[in-house]
Amino acid sequence: MAKPSLVTGLDIGTSSIKILLAQKESGSAPQAVFLTKESSSGIRRGVVVGTEEVTNLLNNSLSKIKEETGLKINSVFVNVDGSHIFSLPSRGTIAVSRADQKISEEDISRVLQAAQTISLASNKEIFDAIPREFIIDGEKGIKEAVGLQGVRLEAEVLVLGGFAPYLKNLSQAVLNSDLQISDIIPSPIAAARAVLTPRQKELGVAVLDIGAGTTGMAVFEEGDLIHLAVLPMGSANITNDIAIGLKVDVEVAERIKIEFGSYLAKGGAGSRAKEKIKLADDEESLVLSRRAINEIIEDRTCEIFEEVQKELRSVSKEKLLPAGIVITGGGAKLPRITELAKRELKLPCKIGKPRGISDLEEDPSLSTVCGLVLQGLDSQGENPPMLGGFKKGVSDKAKRIFRFFLP
Repeated sequence: MAKPSLVTGLDIGTSSIKILLAQKESGSAPQAVFLTKESSSGIRRGVVVGTEEVTNLLNNSLSKIKEETGLKINSVFVNVDGSHIFSLPSRGTIAVSRADQKISEEDISRVLQAAQTISLASNKEIFDAIPREFIIDGEKGIKEAVGLQGVRLEAEVLVLGGFAPYLKNLSQAVLNSDLQISDIIPSPIAAARAVLTPRQKELGVAVLDIGAGTTGMAVFEEGDLIHLAVLPMGSANITNDIAIGLKVDVEVAERIKIEFGSYLAKGGAGSRAKEKIKLADDEESLVLSRRAINEIIEDRTCEIFEEVQKELRSVSKEKLLPAGIVITGGGAKLPRITELAKRELKLPCKIGKPRGISDLEEDPSLSTVCGLVLQGLDSQGENPPMLGGFKKGVSDKAKRIFRFFLP
């Protein structure tokens, strides 16, 4: 009997750090083995700013996993987040090396490397290049070029990169926890892996991963990733707005957003009159205006969607995604989020929940960590699927990741 595949996903977020250990036996769906969640420290808007703090939190989580399961985690598939992440379309061109003009794996590596030879600021670093299509002697639309014949090979790719010091901080925090990095995956791509279907990607869709400090978006068309961006705002901005607007503590504001906001979603937002509101398990009552709370939540949410619209406009996809918008992440629980998205973005909208891992399919806040595990399981398969239908291992990418950590 084949040994089950065991994969660990590490989601380092603004508000929490999650580690998911999952396994998959041949012919069965992946099963969650253990999930840990720690409140974050040393992370600001998705970026690791305190490596020692993050390392300590990781060590605590790893100790808990070992204590509960008896398993020692050696390697992880980790996310990268923050508004420093960027994507750029690029093209690489090479001459096919073999005398018989048959394209080899080495040619593919060379053309992808050529596509990454672009001018960047010294503090920017490319960490991945996702191929969209290959072009052989002018013939476009080729997804798998190995074994075909030609003289000139080109690759259309989407280059992904970020601010080198932040990438180094992330790598250092993880490596200092005595963990190896199997792969580094942008949060929106991981979330997309967990919530999107191949048909949605083929038709044209954008996933919005709304976290506490950031909103990540990944746009797909004809099965390919065509744009990636991370906005420096999320659901924590709404909490802060409530705290300032209603003059309450941040902890109270968070509870108002979750508990009272859910009531607003059911249509109780019409009155301007102030009334006493009692939060669950709270001895004190607050005198609040339903309309005021609704306006605070709606204003900030619409601001997020305005920025999303700008990103869609930048790739000529404003109002032009047949499969619409899929919202996931903890922010997907915000009241009236789909209604506001439809109104502001003029596109169909739905909530995306992670699929593919048993027992974890109802909570959108787990989409990124589930997607990391699913990407890891993909890479271990005989025919690992990647974005755009290309097979891709993690060894070359891992080498680039460790370069961030080296002096």
